[in-house]
Amino acid sequence: MSQAILDVNEKPSTGQLITLSFQHMFAMFGSTILVPQLVGLSPAIALLTSGIATIIFLFITKFQVPAYLGSSFAFIAPIIIATNGGTDPGNAMIGAMFVGLVYGIVSLVIWKSGHKWIMKLLPAIVVGPVIMVIGLGLSGVAVDMAMNIPVGDTGLKEYSFLHFSAALVTLFTAIFCTIYFKNILSTMPILIGLVVGYIYSAIIGIINFTPVKEAKMFALPDFLIPGVHYEFDVTFRILLIMVPIVIVTISEHIGHQLVLGKVVDRDYIKEPGLHRSLLGDGLGTFASALIGGPPKTTYGENIGVLAITRVYSVYVIMGAAVVAILLSFFGKAMAIISTIPTAVLGGVSILLFGIIAASGLRMLVEANVDFGNSRNLVIASVILVIGIGGAKFIVSESLSIEGMALAAIIGVVLNLVLPGRKEAEVPATKTIE
Repeated sequence: MSQAILDVNEKPSTGQLITLSFQHMFAMFGSTILVPQLVGLSPAIALLTSGIATIIFLFITKFQVPAYLGSSFAFIAPIIIATNGGTDPGNAMIGAMFVGLVYGIVSLVIWKSGHKWIMKLLPAIVVGPVIMVIGLGLSGVAVDMAMNIPVGDTGLKEYSFLHFSAALVTLFTAIFCTIYFKNILSTMPILIGLVVGYIYSAIIGIINFTPVKEAKMFALPDFLIPGVHYEFDVTFRILLIMVPIVIVTISEHIGHQLVLGKVVDRDYIKEPGLHRSLLGDGLGTFASALIGGPPKTTYGENIGVLAITRVYSVYVIMGAAVVAILLSFFGKAMAIISTIPTAVLGGVSILLFGIIAASGLRMLVEANVDFGNSRNLVIASVILVIGIGGAKFIVSESLSIEGMALAAIIGVVLNLVLPGRKEAEVPATKTIE
């Protein structure tokens, strides 16, 4: 580990705190607002709840873990399905609350029985292909957003070279930042891509600035409260769409804790304990859903910023959370975000969803998964085809398991029942970053 400029519990000066908090928050900003934009939720609520969830996480982990919680990309497809294309967001909120409860149950079991069992339950051969399904399953959405625009109120779409050019400018800007930028800028390719794509879109005239002109300087985010904005109606359909995704997000969380521990020279699996960090993540997701925000997860971008700046202070993380909360009430800024063209979102999504898919492949490579072993070949093949192909297990008209959720469940089951498990298995949590 490189010498820390500010260690985990060191307090920066007031000037440092303000500057470093803004810097850290904007490194998280692009990913945090992109998820709600893609699934039809409020970016303001996403920012507000990311700040709240981060503060909850810091309290639960006794201010020992410098982690920032942002919107989870793993839940994009499930949210779209659960909300019936964005028309009923309350369903996604109910599902996310139960995701948070599952985190709590898992953290309780880990507290009582240790963490080794979950490492064995989530090997790379299961989690890697499921992560690939997340990225590849959304690839069609990204390309459609980048190329096509609606034709009036017909529900049809047509190809637009003008909009596709905005997507390409956004995409290649994000790629350039990823490859060539160093230091703190290298952690913000999504944000920089969105900004450049937005400026280009304004130049070619495909942005309607009316919402920005009409927006108030300060405004309340669009809350979604159960019993007020939607009926709290729990169904098996919602649970089966959302809850199985924790197979991936819990594995992702453990991986982040391992890598973060290496960066700041601590063992977070032992102290404050995996049960505490998982509980913090789960409570953050539950609190987010309670007021209309998307599910939360610890961010890889956060680890990148810590590694580059060598500023590990939890006070800076807390400051970034406060900045996010304050920014969510800035009406003009939120209005600008709402005017980002779909093509620009599509352009950055092409890179982002591709990286998600490639990270699943990378996990398999780094774990040295042997595809000469027919067991591994079968598990990966079934997960990929069921997940990307959109297979459904229909129990009744109102109850079905489909797509990524079904693929994840079948992957876990196959790994448990097929012979040769001990010889073939490599924990996924050793290779996630």
